[in-house]
Amino acid sequence: MFKLLLLVLTCAALAACQNNTNSSTFTNPILDIGGADPWVIRHDGWYYMMYTNNENISLLRSKILTNWNTAESRLLFAPSPGLNYSTDLWAPELHSINGSWYVIFTADPRNDSPPPEVEMWCEYNCPAVHHRMYTLEGQGSSPWTANFTFKSQLDTYDQFAIDGTYFQHSTGLYHIYSCWYRQYDGWPANLCITKLENPFTVASSFSERQIISTPTLPWEKTPYGRASNDRLSSNEGPQQLTNPKTGQTFVIFSAARSDNRNYCLAQLELVGSDPMNPADWRKHQNPVFFQNPAEMAYGVGHASFTTSPDGTEDWIVYHGMKDPLNGWAARTIRAQQFTWNEDGTPRFPKPGYGPYSIPSGQN
Repeated sequence: MFKLLLLVLTCAALAACQNNTNSSTFTNPILDIGGADPWVIRHDGWYYMMYTNNENISLLRSKILTNWNTAESRLLFAPSPGLNYSTDLWAPELHSINGSWYVIFTADPRNDSPPPEVEMWCEYNCPAVHHRMYTLEGQGSSPWTANFTFKSQLDTYDQFAIDGTYFQHSTGLYHIYSCWYRQYDGWPANLCITKLENPFTVASSFSERQIISTPTLPWEKTPYGRASNDRLSSNEGPQQLTNPKTGQTFVIFSAARSDNRNYCLAQLELVGSDPMNPADWRKHQNPVFFQNPAEMAYGVGHASFTTSPDGTEDWIVYHGMKDPLNGWAARTIRAQQFTWNEDGTPRFPKPGYGPYSIPSGQN
């Protein structure tokens, strides 16, 4: 009888370990398979997630923020071969704008491998030289039932563009994305902003495009503090974050290199009234979310933000690595609660694995 009881208890313990959420706590990662560049929103009682899978645009939905292993999945878009956006589909995001749903994503035509006749123009190796930004449009009250169709390429002046996001402001709609100074730079990767006429049409001319952040600080470079040149120095993965109480507006973005242990989150705050004026942005001089070697949490970045089911808590969803020596393949998706400092800036926790308390209102 004792052996049978021990066997039952052991099996129960194993089952609990295989499910990262119990009645009151959860552990990271929140999706057992690997994943990167997570985008999560909450709409009508559901959480919706997208992340990079390279091949298509898929949408997941779940009632539970902290466990996506049994989430439903829906294919929104699979490009035909041979198009400028057929391969390396990265960092898709789902936005509700003016009563319609839009997906903004990065893609290229040939698996991130330009011909030598193109790459020879770059000062440094530039495999992503043909990456551009694209949009899907969906009509309907729910993204789960909306019919999504390819809408357009977002104009980035025939230059490298990845990790684009929509930035909504009282003065209009904007596109913030990772860019180069010139077509064949290769490095550094900066943050650019342009004004949009609508979610699929850029209103700014090339001369009006503005660069609002460049990787000049030691922790934005790879290796850390690189002084000899700008190769591998990156600003990317921008995301809008607004303090719900003060109205302060931030862009939280990723810095350094995404396959490296030093990948981290940085912060811009809009301290003026014009998003197109670089002087109206203030950059925090230190990373705001970074590796935690004590818990083997490395390469933490490319985040999105949502709330608990009851709306009382703010949550960050991001990717990170436990073994930084395996690079991009080691990334998994995690979630943690964050709060706010007295000055209205976000206060992010140290990244880790938990166990953590589940979001407030989650059953």
